[in-house]
Amino acid sequence: MTLTNLRWLQWAITRHFRSKGLQVQIRSIKLGNVAIDGEVLGKGWKMALELKTPRDDITRGIGQLAEALAYGYNQVALVTTMRAARDIDSKVFDKLGLVLLGVNSKGEVKQVYPTYGA
Repeated sequence: MTLTNLRWLQWAITRHFRSKGLQVQIRSIKLGNVAIDGEVLGKGWKMALELKTPRDDITRGIGQLAEALAYGYNQVALVTTMRAARDIDSKVFDKLGLVLLGVNSKGEVKQVYPTYGA
């Protein structure tokens, strides 16, 4: 049994977005009644990030991201391990327009949902 370290997810997602030239802030950001784990800032847009290990409450994370949309984020993403991401029903992401990012064992970040061109 392997336990995913939250710091490892933070490292992988930060490296991923910084390699694309974007600014990443991984810290607790309070939005109304919830707090998100971080944000990615680009030219004229911002994306909220919620990082969840396989043992965390994914449903709560989706609620936090819905709140982030209400607070003016252009895009929101749930980040978890690739294994946990494959087990999540994509209907929720389709309905709310959420992005699901999975981190594999090599620390590579892959967009699980929405899929383009499959």
